[in-house]
Amino acid sequence: MLTDMTAVVTGGSRGIGRAIVERLCRDGAEVVFNYATSEEAAADVVRAVQASGGTVRAIRMDLKERDAAERLMEAAEAHLGSLSLLVNNAAVSFTPSPLAETEAEVFDDVMAGNTRSVFLTMRYAARHMRDEGRIVNISTMNTVRPVAGIGPYAASKGAIEQLTAVAARELGPRGITVNTVSPGATDTEMLRGTNPPQALQTVAGMTPLGRLGQPSDVADVVAFLASPDGRWITGQNLRATGGLA
Repeated sequence: MLTDMTAVVTGGSRGIGRAIVERLCRDGAEVVFNYATSEEAAADVVRAVQASGGTVRAIRMDLKERDAAERLMEAAEAHLGSLSLLVNNAAVSFTPSPLAETEAEVFDDVMAGNTRSVFLTMRYAARHMRDEGRIVNISTMNTVRPVAGIGPYAASKGAIEQLTAVAARELGPRGITVNTVSPGATDTEMLRGTNPPQALQTVAGMTPLGRLGQPSDVADVVAFLASPDGRWITGQNLRATGGLA
């Protein structure tokens, strides 16, 4: 159980982020999450959590904005009182394209939303998180199983994995664990929006467990790392891929 845990989850209104918010709240954590665009989706998460007795608050904040990540953390800490868990899940999607056809502005947007924001939230946590806390960063199996057309995205997630490894060593003396979770092909709006149905059937067939992942599959791994049972795991990249990677 995560009773008395206070958590910030970025990108918590849909897909994997929503599943993480709901799982953490179900386990007793008090959660603040951000969303970038859909107030309706965020409100739906809040209603669902509160209906089951959980405590959650949504804050509209686009993490591509230069100071948004720090403003989110400040607002969350003001609401929660202290911080014991940070889950960096928010990700910027883009239309896959070859490097030769990808504009520099696309690269900048992806790195701002996926990497700079993680650096800033982790820096804030390093300064303010209470001892024995937890940081979990969401990456992707595509850092070890690359595919054509996703250069900026894969680069942004690879950088997150390195920030995780460094932070685990820096924050370990305070008992703070820092880990990465790398989902495989997970059945989300983002996945279906960037892949044709046939491709999803193919990847499900390539997965040893024979299906696409569900957001709850990833949320359960995050909850384990956040729990007391995850206390001896740090600096690791747990690949929640159903065996695909």
